[in-house]
Amino acid sequence: MSGLSDRADLPTEGTPPRGRGRGGQRGTSVLRLPLPGVAPGGAPDIEPERALARPEAPEAADLALALERAAGRVADEWQVVVSDGLSREEVVANLLPLCAAVRAAAFDQSGQIPSPPPTIPLRRMLDLVRRALVVELAAGAAPDPAELVRLLGGMERVAEQIDRDAAQRFASRLSGPDGLELMVEVAHDLRSPLTSILFLAETLHGARSGPINTVQERQLGLIYSAAFGLSSLANDVIELARGGDRLLDLDPLPFSVTDIMESVRDIIVPIAEEKRLTIRLQTPPADSRVGRPTALSRVLLNLATNALKFTDEGHVELTAEQVSPRLVEFSVRDTGRGLSADVLASLFEPFGRRYRPGQYTFSSSGLGLAICRRLVTAMGAELQVESSPAAGTRFHFTLDLPHAPRL
Repeated sequence: MSGLSDRADLPTEGTPPRGRGRGGQRGTSVLRLPLPGVAPGGAPDIEPERALARPEAPEAADLALALERAAGRVADEWQVVVSDGLSREEVVANLLPLCAAVRAAAFDQSGQIPSPPPTIPLRRMLDLVRRALVVELAAGAAPDPAELVRLLGGMERVAEQIDRDAAQRFASRLSGPDGLELMVEVAHDLRSPLTSILFLAETLHGARSGPINTVQERQLGLIYSAAFGLSSLANDVIELARGGDRLLDLDPLPFSVTDIMESVRDIIVPIAEEKRLTIRLQTPPADSRVGRPTALSRVLLNLATNALKFTDEGHVELTAEQVSPRLVEFSVRDTGRGLSADVLASLFEPFGRRYRPGQYTFSSSGLGLAICRRLVTAMGAELQVESSPAAGTRFHFTLDLPHAPRL
């Protein structure tokens, strides 16, 4: 069931069915609203004759009754619509002060906004009450437009306050002792579905499930690019929480430099094709080396992805150049817009905004570059950058990679 229904068999709570205008005799619960200021979480201790303090205007009184009936409808159907484990008593205990706050905000301009526990989806409740109110009003006589606008305005003011309170609670938790753990949990939750999106987009883009036309190919490229950017950000958050300098290869391993670079190219090709950019590779003649292939692959992938973000035309070039028998210089160069001197000064600081809105594709958090620098340092080198506006950017580092037997 996707929403609140207009059923005729809803239970009643101490209130007989009333005529519903065009709908005939229908029964639903009516929640008698408390006076403003009742805290959620328990039944309000209010005398029945004082439970509903309606404005004097008949039109406003009709709207208040419609609001009560809408709240009753939400309470009756909560378990079907939401199914979050809340009992009907818990739902009612929070609906009462919520609707009282709406009524007070609409007609008195002094609504007391309830502050329920964070486990109570108060904004969801308000949205369902709004939808149920539309059902109630559609089945009865047309309300006074001015009073209806006031009631809807009260709902908006309450919604804004709920959103502000939720944002404050979230900010408090992020700044608390478990804030980092929360971010890692969110990143983990994002990574699995994003990986599935990447796999499906790549499969469809490669026409492995059937032929696609040019427009569909471009659309799939956009999906892949967006999902890849979000997936990379989630990975960066998790990696930074772990320190950002973990070398997953416990000991140096033999590997092929060409294989590493071609693997990076294969991952970023859909992004390059979507932006109509070319990827260039230059590999060393002595290809088999001993080192940390996992960390190297991660750094090159982050740098190449970052280069693609800020390049609108031209190419991105990945180079591995042998500068001595053991030393190999890796570089990622783009033909993008380049970086100014003031940006370069804080380039590797995480969470520092360095670009104006519209100048970046996915994120300006700087997590990827910060992790790249830490990983390069952990491999015994230094990540350096050369850039100037309109001349492109080049990141480079030199690793000590002894020769290995040919793989």
